[in-house]
Amino acid sequence: MKATLRGIKRTFRQSPARKAPATSDKIAAMVALTGYGSRGLRDRALLLLAFAGAFRRSELVALNLEDLEFCEHGLRVTIQKSKTDQEGDGATIAIARGSFACPVNAVRDWVETARLTHGPIFRPVSKKGRILNRRLSDRAVTELVKAYARRAGLKAGDFSAHSLRAGFLISAARRGASLFRMMDVSRHKSVDTLRGYPNRWT
Repeated sequence: MKATLRGIKRTFRQSPARKAPATSDKIAAMVALTGYGSRGLRDRALLLLAFAGAFRRSELVALNLEDLEFCEHGLRVTIQKSKTDQEGDGATIAIARGSFACPVNAVRDWVETARLTHGPIFRPVSKKGRILNRRLSDRAVTELVKAYARRAGLKAGDFSAHSLRAGFLISAARRGASLFRMMDVSRHKSVDTLRGYPNRWT
């Protein structure tokens, strides 16, 4: 695991166009600034779920309420189709509850506040707090991450939506998580791909 973390760090040093990973400490700083209005609850749920599930932004905005299953130990999320699942077989990942900044509670709070019964989970919120009946765009996710990075005193240009995915991987490596557990969540197909991942951000 130490070798994997060193490889990830080495890749960051070698890449002139790198983006910063939104590691657990940075995520905590971001979600502390979301507030409790409709937009704030949506943003908190989005940031925490994206990080906890190592979601690609396309996967995140494609999620529907029907893809969520709340259970005793957390939340099961079904990804219907992703970049590495061109056949559309789907994948289900488990999101565990947390003692601080819990992604499961954050998603539940947003779903209940927005009174969602079906369809897209993450939707635009107007300036007046009205929740619009359409899917949030993947570009909006990137802008949201940059905005909260700026509010947290970080350099917004260093972050993107992919920062959440890489942040999960680096944070997990620092905690000593097994490569196979990391791959279960991130849905990488090989160890080599996982080790070289940050250098291939788009």
